[in-house]
Amino acid sequence: MHEGFIAKELIDKAKEQGNVKKVTIEVGDLAHLPADELKDALEKRVDWEVEVIRIPGLVECRCGYRGEPKILEKAHDLTLFECPKCKKVPFKIIEGEEIVLKDVVVE
Repeated sequence: MHEGFIAKELIDKAKEQGNVKKVTIEVGDLAHLPADELKDALEKRVDWEVEVIRIPGLVECRCGYRGEPKILEKAHDLTLFECPKCKKVPFKIIEGEEIVLKDVVVE
């Protein structure tokens, strides 16, 4: 129930802003929770509009590649990816592993 814990944190944070009508959440492709699972978890708990924006991953690899990794498998609490150039695991994630409450619309 990892998604339930994250959903509760986002809900509590949004409620601090007032009577919520809509939330916008950015979910990175390399985050530990798939965007659709988080959206489902939120929609089951609130009657607000929930918008989820996908943030592509950005990595650096020892081979010199800098860009979006090739995602091999994405599941609950698991993201397997590789460098599309050399097929190895990139050594540095620059962005795309975050889950961020980006915007809250209140009455």
